[in-house]
Amino acid sequence: MERDKPAWLKATGAPRRPLVSRARSFDPTTPLSLAFVLLLATLVLLPMFWLVVTSFLDDAGRFTLDQYRQFFTDASFLKPLVTTLWTSATVGVLCVAVAAPMGWLVARTDLPGKRLLRILILASFVTPPFLGAFAWVLLGGPNAGLINQWYYALFGLKAFEAAPLLNIFSAGGMVFVMMLYTFPYVFTFVANGLDLVPGELEEASAILGMPAWRTALDVTLPLVTPALLAGYLVAFLQSMTLFGTPAILALPAGIDTMTTKIWSLFQFPPRLGLAAAVSLPLLAITVVLLKAQSTIMGRRGYAVIGGKATATRLLRLGAWKVPALALFAFVLGCSIVLPYGVLLRTAFVKNWSGPMGFENLTLENWRFVFLEFSQTRLALQNTGDIACCRSSRPRPSRFRASSSP
Repeated sequence: MERDKPAWLKATGAPRRPLVSRARSFDPTTPLSLAFVLLLATLVLLPMFWLVVTSFLDDAGRFTLDQYRQFFTDASFLKPLVTTLWTSATVGVLCVAVAAPMGWLVARTDLPGKRLLRILILASFVTPPFLGAFAWVLLGGPNAGLINQWYYALFGLKAFEAAPLLNIFSAGGMVFVMMLYTFPYVFTFVANGLDLVPGELEEASAILGMPAWRTALDVTLPLVTPALLAGYLVAFLQSMTLFGTPAILALPAGIDTMTTKIWSLFQFPPRLGLAAAVSLPLLAITVVLLKAQSTIMGRRGYAVIGGKATATRLLRLGAWKVPALALFAFVLGCSIVLPYGVLLRTAFVKNWSGPMGFENLTLENWRFVFLEFSQTRLALQNTGDIACCRSSRPRPSRFRASSSP
């Protein structure tokens, strides 16, 4: 039975109205709208169409269902699918569990340093996940990882003989690193959602004598439910489609995900039809999740009925500031401070697993990368071209691999 709630807190039963700006801005009969539809169809629908077609063709171009039969009967394909779904669901739950409290603390409390915390979370958002995975190899490698080296030194243990404190080459390590670079999606949804909710709702609840935890459950949580669902969905889909992190952390442990399995099908000899058939379940899962979210959120509209908006009165944390800051310190330390710190340290030493002494310091790594390694300039130029969307035609001479260092 649903608990009694104030009338202004209950979700409306009417379906959600579309945004007025959408209705006014999109007219399919105008040339600009038609051009947009054609561009969207070319960039999105056409590749999907050929993906479906290729999945039904064999190497000779004949129609076949062998790719699908192999996918649904071969355990080497079904196991990566189960692993991918489990990993994505776990990462989504962890992101909500970590980022939702962080978003609430930033939007609704007097937590100090909120501007800096938002900047650091943005830094985590823009950090490439594969870069974070590589950094965590340096940190959590079972034998030479920096954290395990500290552990061995602290307890007088020897590497390769004692069990490591942390083995990042595992399913748990992969989930942990994925969470570190996916939680900003949930944080952004929750924090922005709370920014749009008038603060007088929580104040009215407090005036009625409800404790803070009851206000959070009965007032705040129902109003940010759309943001939580959207954040979980994005975290799930982002984790499902990641390739770099599973390739770096899972493959060495003999764990395949759907993305790494698809990548393996492009190795010589390539099996394009099978790769297309294996990739379609990811597309189907995405469509099902989007439809499920639309169905769940479409059953009830979320509306806040109130007067003129007023400034939000922040909740005083008092002694709870310490555990709140500890939460941010742990998450941001694991996603930003430690990874960038170990990358910076490794860039200036001769032996990355050796001690940080003057005899181990060097600038040789920088000199080699920027003065000797011929691919550095091409890589930077190609990256700039892609980032600025300036690549208008193929340039084989610039994208080819060089045999010289």
